[in-house]
Amino acid sequence: MEYAKLGSSGIDVSNICLGSMTWGVQNSQQDADQQIEFAIDKGINFIDTAELYPVPPSGEKYGDTERIIGNWLARNKAQRQNLVLATKIAGNGLPWIRNAEDISGPAIIKSVDDSLQRLQTDYIDLYQLHWPNRTSPHFAKHRPNQVRFSEVSAAHETAVMHEILDALQTCIDAGKVKHCGLSDDTTWGINQYLKLSEKYQLPKMVSIQNEFSLLHSKDWPYLIENCIHENIAYLPWSPLAGGALSGKYLNGARPEGSRWTMSQRNGLFRDSEQSMNAVAEYKTLAEKNGYSAAQLALAWCKQVDGVTSTIIGATSIKQLNENINAFEITLDDVLLSEIDEILKRFPAPF
Repeated sequence: MEYAKLGSSGIDVSNICLGSMTWGVQNSQQDADQQIEFAIDKGINFIDTAELYPVPPSGEKYGDTERIIGNWLARNKAQRQNLVLATKIAGNGLPWIRNAEDISGPAIIKSVDDSLQRLQTDYIDLYQLHWPNRTSPHFAKHRPNQVRFSEVSAAHETAVMHEILDALQTCIDAGKVKHCGLSDDTTWGINQYLKLSEKYQLPKMVSIQNEFSLLHSKDWPYLIENCIHENIAYLPWSPLAGGALSGKYLNGARPEGSRWTMSQRNGLFRDSEQSMNAVAEYKTLAEKNGYSAAQLALAWCKQVDGVTSTIIGATSIKQLNENINAFEITLDDVLLSEIDEILKRFPAPF
């Protein structure tokens, strides 16, 4: 296992982060326990969760993934100091979470306390904003004019960011949060937070997690360049594009119990003709070189300059082992060139 600094935090994290959003719907407490212990045995020290989880999100299941992790931590207290535990406050739009309201200072204070209670821990290593209050070009909203940036009040958004940082400082001063980060944000969002933290001596965002994969590489180069030079850890989520890059959904297949058989909050936006054509080509290329399609996609993600730790998830130990093993693969120049040729033809397939 390889390790890297989590941005400017000084914390060493494994280059694989164990995602947890299936725990509570597709996976049971027992499944989660097995995955956590398997991952730790493989050298993974980084676990990511969110108050929103499990997915698909619902009021009935809200917070259950944090509770599952908390149950494991309560039975394995000696392991807590060896783990980097990350969670996230949900943004606006969900009626069962703070009446669908924006993230605010008071919301941060309450949500940190609620997450600590569910996680059965005294502190959170990395506390992240799951998505910004303003609409951002994520979740398939990345075509020109799908988001109208000119209609956003930069002054208002910046004032709320200042309020959020003040609240995060309060949590850090209380020992409840060690470091803070972003998710599903943009270069502008990163830099506004950096300016505020420097001007007012408030916490610096140390990381950002955004969707990034062979089907969704829009953060390269501009946002990732910004992360490198500002010492912000870049944490790709959905490196398999919601499972699409495994090839299991080709030709309209829907394996029993798989995520695409369930209702999705944002719909199956990755299921386009272009996406499936790209996946088919990546799968053929992978198998020609002795890898699974998922392994090819994960090995590619790992080698991208600026990637700190890739968030992976699984619904079985077999799948988790296959995904972890992908990070031992070194793609040679010839294979990387062949991957790049496909990427050129399908740069934004959904």
